[in-house]
Formats: sequence, structure tokens, C-alpha cells
Amino acid sequence: MTKKDIVLKVADETGFKQIDVKKVVQKTFDCIVDALSRGEKIELRNFGVFKIKQRRSRTGRNPRTGQSVPVPPRKVVVFKSGLDMKERIK
Repeated sequence: MTKKDIVLKVADETGFKQIDVKKVVQKTFDCIVDALSRGEKIELRNFGVFKIKQRRSRTGRNPRTGQSVPVPPRKVVVFKSGLDMKERIK
């Protein structure tokens, strides 16, 4: 499912114009990304939690040459689903 599919479904079920729904969906995603970039945790009840996790530096291996390569530390976004989502997916 793409963002466009979400917009079409919400617009169809609510009767709002697609352009208005698209603005709201995009602004929602922008707010989530902005909060994550500030290091904040996003908790959406019954859906899940988005948060930033710091990965440690490690030694990787170049698959072509087999040579060891240092991999620097980095931040990644992790998602943990909420109870309601877990139940509905079962």
C-alpha cells in the first residue's frame, strides 16, 4: 500500500477531498520525521512506537575482497507494533 492508496481510501471513506487528505497525511508524516530527527519517541496508541536507536561501530567484511572494513556508528529508526496491531495481524 502506498501513500496514494492511503489518501484514496481515507478520502473515499470520509468524503473529504483527496487534496485535503493528502495534505493531512503528508503533514502527519512530516511531523513524525521531524520528531524523530530531534531524537523524540513517537507513540501512537494501539498502533506502535517509533524511536531512534544508536548502532555501535563494528567491523564488517567486504564480500568481494574479504577484507575487513570498519563500519561507523549510526542511528536507525526502529518500530515496535502495539498490542492492537499485533492482535489484528494474528
